[in-house]
Amino acid sequence: MPASTRKSLRVAVLADSDTRWKWGALTAQRVTPADDGIRLDGYLLRGRATPTARQLQEVGVHADSLREVTGVEFLRAMREGSYDVLVLALVGGGVQAMLHGLRAVWAGTGERPVVVTGYVGVVYEKLADGLLLRHGADLVLANSRHDADRFRAVYEGVGADASSVTEVALPFLGGAPYTGEHDPYTVVFAAQPSVPASRTDRTYLLNRLIEHARRHPEREVLLKLRSKPGEHTTHIEELPYQKLVQGRDLPANLRLVYGHMGEVLDRTDLLVTVSSTAALEALHRRVPTVVLTDLGVREVLGNHHFTGSGCLASWDQLDAGHRPAPDAEWVARQGVAADGGYATAFDTARTRITRLLGRPGGLPPLTPYYTPATAPGYLPGILARHHLGPDGVPLPGAPAADKEPGPVRQIVRRAARGAYRHGVQRVAPVIRRMGEL
Repeated sequence: MPASTRKSLRVAVLADSDTRWKWGALTAQRVTPADDGIRLDGYLLRGRATPTARQLQEVGVHADSLREVTGVEFLRAMREGSYDVLVLALVGGGVQAMLHGLRAVWAGTGERPVVVTGYVGVVYEKLADGLLLRHGADLVLANSRHDADRFRAVYEGVGADASSVTEVALPFLGGAPYTGEHDPYTVVFAAQPSVPASRTDRTYLLNRLIEHARRHPEREVLLKLRSKPGEHTTHIEELPYQKLVQGRDLPANLRLVYGHMGEVLDRTDLLVTVSSTAALEALHRRVPTVVLTDLGVREVLGNHHFTGSGCLASWDQLDAGHRPAPDAEWVARQGVAADGGYATAFDTARTRITRLLGRPGGLPPLTPYYTPATAPGYLPGILARHHLGPDGVPLPGAPAADKEPGPVRQIVRRAARGAYRHGVQRVAPVIRRMGEL
């Protein structure tokens, strides 16, 4: 039966971290026009940030099947399988490599799924680089009107087709609106793996959080952590707060917590962060939200994205009782949809996918902006990192096992990951400090 006439659609999601799996799977559920639901097959791209079982459990998004693959194994699955929609929830280089690999896989077949990609959260760095690496997908999702305008401007500015840009919203917004203070009043600091980066800055933020808890013993103060030591997320965390608090005398009302951010927000009265996407989740629910200015308002921190939001403040102001008031116009442009418009935020994407699924004669070949002709000094390196040649075809000797790894291969893989993480978390910071002497 043709894909466009089935009620229950087959959807595949390829993700390279816990956060991107959450975004990809929820996006698939939001944008797929299926009357009777979807069959969701998840593929986790093997790499430094492949999520652990604990991380997947915390994300709380389930699939009909879920397995770990290399890029070449995934391309083989796409050649042998039949899907209606494919969501690429990867870093930009991964998206570009898969677009070229898929173009080669589907060459001459006349049939392929609708390919969707986008961003997990706020886009505050490498805008042009990331966007052009995602060009070639049928839909490039923008999480807000603000982002959609910027995305189109970049594509049009280089002469690339901008019709793929589709405005949606972050797929994981939700939860009950904030209705008033809890007992006890709860302050949550949403930590980020890589922002800020230095030990000095992270220690400063930890000290201010501890000080706030001591100043307000009647409040519950929570340090919301993204991952446990040894686990990786979308960004590398070299200095986990768990290690920075070791040996510290913490006040009784300060606790470190894990878990689903939505559940933490259920009991939050004030969300504090440097620039986490958690701020947008909180604003969607009308939870009072502060984006810290203590370390400056800087692009490297990502908090510059929140200029005009009404949420910028310092710990001194919070200690003195400041309550932020978000700017309604800014919030509306960021896709937060606190006014109830969230239910329709994905309608345009669903309509576009429906139209593409019903396109007579199927879909044309994928046409990324980068080709061996337009970026001969850039594209081959990106493809090679995923064991693909300049034509998107797997290179000789590319890893593509036909079966699950045996016990020896599993042990070697775990050891390699452990060595990588040790290098990232222990050795690399020491080398950098030595270089600063």
